[in-house]
Amino acid sequence: MPTSGNPFDIFPRVTLMEHATPIERLFRIEDALGADLRGTRIWAKRDDHMTLGGGGNKLRKLEFLLGQATNENCDTIIAVGGVQSNFARLAAAASARRGLSCELVLTQMVPNNSEAYQRSGNVMLDELFGATVHALPEGANTIEFIEKRVAELAAIKRKAFVATLGGSTPVGCLGYARCAFEIHRQSRDLGVEFDLTILPNGSGGTHAGLLAGAILLDQDPKSVRAHSVLGNAEKAIADTVSKVNATLELLHRPAALTANEVNLSDAHFGDGYGIPTRAMVDAVRLMARQEGLLLDPVYGGKAFAGLLTDIKSGIVSPGSNVLFLMTGGTPGLFAYRDAF
Repeated sequence: MPTSGNPFDIFPRVTLMEHATPIERLFRIEDALGADLRGTRIWAKRDDHMTLGGGGNKLRKLEFLLGQATNENCDTIIAVGGVQSNFARLAAAASARRGLSCELVLTQMVPNNSEAYQRSGNVMLDELFGATVHALPEGANTIEFIEKRVAELAAIKRKAFVATLGGSTPVGCLGYARCAFEIHRQSRDLGVEFDLTILPNGSGGTHAGLLAGAILLDQDPKSVRAHSVLGNAEKAIADTVSKVNATLELLHRPAALTANEVNLSDAHFGDGYGIPTRAMVDAVRLMARQEGLLLDPVYGGKAFAGLLTDIKSGIVSPGSNVLFLMTGGTPGLFAYRDAF
């Protein structure tokens, strides 16, 4: 049975979301797949459906991270990510909402020097939200830069909170452990039991959080399946296990997850992080043209391509209810206009 009460209330949290995000049935996707669907029903958890900063999964992490920063009397958020980081964009937006200074340390994680990639999409919004952007050159030592910047701020009596890549610390992971409880309530209200939840795994915090939540709810961890977009399966699984168990420890639950309990594939990783694949482009177009919904090209597009493959290959059992986590990141589409 699910853990009684709310295990997350003991942690400081700022409110960045106005309500639970909806779950919707993707009827026209189902119609388009036809016989290949084999009775599967596809639902979407709309975590792109948030008002602040363009929305996206990182807001759930930032609620707890900014809660921690506020509790530690920090006045400046330093967020780390790639050039087109969704986390950086939302850290900037959330900082603006909370009246905090924000500095973004953006690194060259993707071999793309086009004007669109380097200047549009999330980067344009970072500046619009008022963040100070530090665009590091390829090969720069990110840790040394951040340590120096923290010291510089301290010298002028400012206190920085460093939010690392994707916000995927144990505290950040609490956002999706909490989301697992939200999905559990919505499942009950809808009268639908989701057999499988599918999502992208990048820095691992979203996946780890959902797995931690599943364990707290006494659900099978393998009912949460991820498609890796940042690294190969072995590394992604190891990183995810570490984050899950650190999150459970934070929640005073003994570490319980092992690598063989993590349901993850790297079949749609392609040639690397942020590098488009044909299947990703097709999946983004399918969602746009059938449902009028937008997937991002780095995370959601590859994960939805993975979902389609999972259905056709039989990994998804016929007649299942599958929940796809739409993690947002729509501004990234503009940085990838050449791929489309």
